[in-house]
Amino acid sequence: MYTHIIIHYDEIGLKKKNRSYFEDALKTNIQRKLKDLPLSIYKQYGRLVATINQKTTTEEIKKRLSFVPGISSFSFGFSTNLDVQEFSEKSISILSEQTFKTFKVETKRSNKMFKLTSIDINKKVGENILNHLNKKVDLTNPEKTIFIEVCEKNAFVYDNKHYGISGLPIRKNNSVVCSLSGGLDSPVSAYLMMKRGCEVIFAHVQNNTLTNQKLEEKICDLVKQLTKVQLKSKLYIIPFSDIQKKLIMYVPSEYRMIIYRRFMFKIIEEIVKKEKAFAVVTGDSVGQVASQTLENISVIYDACSVPIFSPLIGCNKEEIVQVAKKIGTYDISIKPYPDCCSFMVAEHPITKGSLKDIKHIEEKIPDKQKMIEEVLLKLKKKEMVYEKE
Repeated sequence: MYTHIIIHYDEIGLKKKNRSYFEDALKTNIQRKLKDLPLSIYKQYGRLVATINQKTTTEEIKKRLSFVPGISSFSFGFSTNLDVQEFSEKSISILSEQTFKTFKVETKRSNKMFKLTSIDINKKVGENILNHLNKKVDLTNPEKTIFIEVCEKNAFVYDNKHYGISGLPIRKNNSVVCSLSGGLDSPVSAYLMMKRGCEVIFAHVQNNTLTNQKLEEKICDLVKQLTKVQLKSKLYIIPFSDIQKKLIMYVPSEYRMIIYRRFMFKIIEEIVKKEKAFAVVTGDSVGQVASQTLENISVIYDACSVPIFSPLIGCNKEEIVQVAKKIGTYDISIKPYPDCCSFMVAEHPITKGSLKDIKHIEEKIPDKQKMIEEVLLKLKKKEMVYEKE
């Protein structure tokens, strides 16, 4: 039974004076993710370490730590004194219960004052394993690897390595608002922003004339899945059908998609201000459909005075699908849903919108600000908290 979890990060180690701040944020997030399990977590230079007991199952911990932003890898192992004989004894103890033919020893020595080099440790521990277990050494493609980390006051010995999603830990007061459509793209965009340490607030624009209870359940399911990454989420449901009905009276059908989206961004911008967030996040990528041409993206984004981030802007669909499958949103996203922007638009909407033309059309729409304010009064807000599977 393992006694420790050795948790590694990558980018955090490059933060110099801010390193401790990011380490503390990561430690807090791990504690929140594992709060119902009997373990304690502490910082040890270059890593975080958790002590575990016999009541804790490694499979449950693996599920949870695999989706904590900031963790590059984690391993289950043992702590030993700074003694090569103890390294060997613990390595033999770990390997003696397993079936394998070849092995190697891989040592990292952050404590440069330790009397032996990493290569010396590899040789001595390897020799002891050979003498006791009669296995072959294979430095290129071993069936088993024993990892040894020599620290300042102790060492860690382990035989496994599980990979996280890396990136930066999510921090409070570092939020963005993601326009969540229900398709494949926007959930992946939200996840990528979480990997960069952002707390993501969700906003779903809903056409009440098209939607039904199942669509809202789908949106909630997407947010619940992404809450496994950031542990707590807010979702705003934006009723948009009244605005669309009014726009139909003043906007030619070939321009409606662009103006619909411009109004959406104006509403989401108000949520950004309300939440004291920094930016809007979209699932846009450059393509040839009407909403994704460079010209139309430029015209649509002009409606918003806060920054707009589009993490997928240079990705193709297959790249997006692969990430969606990895994070568990793919099967939810492919369920059919009505696209709010497709409501009463032309079969062939304009693909190269002119900002001058769009603004000229918008000038003829009466009470634009009042329309937005009325929608803001009808926002529906939901909050979700991570629940263990």
